[in-house]
Amino acid sequence: MTETTTDRMQEEPVFQRPELEDRELITSYFAKSPSRSCERTFVNVYLWSRHYKVKYAVIEDALVFRSDDEGLAFAYPAGEPENIKRAVEYLTDYCRRLGCPLVFYNVTPEMFAQLDSWYPGRFTVEYERDLADYVYESEKLVTLAGKKLHGKRNHINKFKALYEDWSYEPLSDDNVEDCFQMALKWRSQNGCDDDVEKNAEMCVTLNSLRLYKELGLKGGVLRVGGQIVAFTVGEPLCADTFVVHIEKAFPDVEGAYPMINQQFVQHECMDYKYVNREEDTGAEGLRKAKLSYRPAFLEEKGLVREAE
Repeated sequence: MTETTTDRMQEEPVFQRPELEDRELITSYFAKSPSRSCERTFVNVYLWSRHYKVKYAVIEDALVFRSDDEGLAFAYPAGEPENIKRAVEYLTDYCRRLGCPLVFYNVTPEMFAQLDSWYPGRFTVEYERDLADYVYESEKLVTLAGKKLHGKRNHINKFKALYEDWSYEPLSDDNVEDCFQMALKWRSQNGCDDDVEKNAEMCVTLNSLRLYKELGLKGGVLRVGGQIVAFTVGEPLCADTFVVHIEKAFPDVEGAYPMINQQFVQHECMDYKYVNREEDTGAEGLRKAKLSYRPAFLEEKGLVREAE
């Protein structure tokens, strides 16, 4: 006898918080439907699930994340196309039984195109500018060629002139504790304890350092006079894109941010055409800084709902 959707609905999906031992499972599903969205990595969902209370389940052999942060919503399923479609049908029935609308978050244009091809006109998407990822060409982040990036080259040249004893090195067991201490100092200087979002980001930063090997992260460290003044951490996102999750520098060390940015891409990211430097969350200063590097494109993400 063939199992029906009604039969499957008798078993409620069990959503659970991502743990370190889930890395291989979650990564395998993301690999089946690659994306340039920074959310589609185990590192991101594992570290931020502690703050946003996101949980996951495997439904119809597709990976589904659930958020109850601002009402029930699901990340767009990850897996083989036919399994994604079955998961969407499952979630449609699931939400109808709960009496709530089906909502997907962090949906890219590619994901929405897939959904709309299956259900033409049934869903609508509203992209959120504050959540768009900034994606750059790796080569341009290193060379900073052209008139529009002239100011960035000047910052780096000034850094090299001011701090002749600078050095770059990859993140390793030999320097990770020094990075941890630098991050704690950065936290105290930037009022993180008085800001919920800043504090959450710092928790993610410290955990990424503490677990960098377990999470498969790559990092870069910038020193001046032997002291760490900046570090950055990221990982491969898909075949042609590397994502930078974290970047911290002391603002009083002039040029430290553009220098760690350039050096890290030069040493760790040149096997990838693009570098995703994540979103600006609507912060005016951060948006200005990210735009100043002239992104190749923005990876849009939005909310999807059933059309009324």
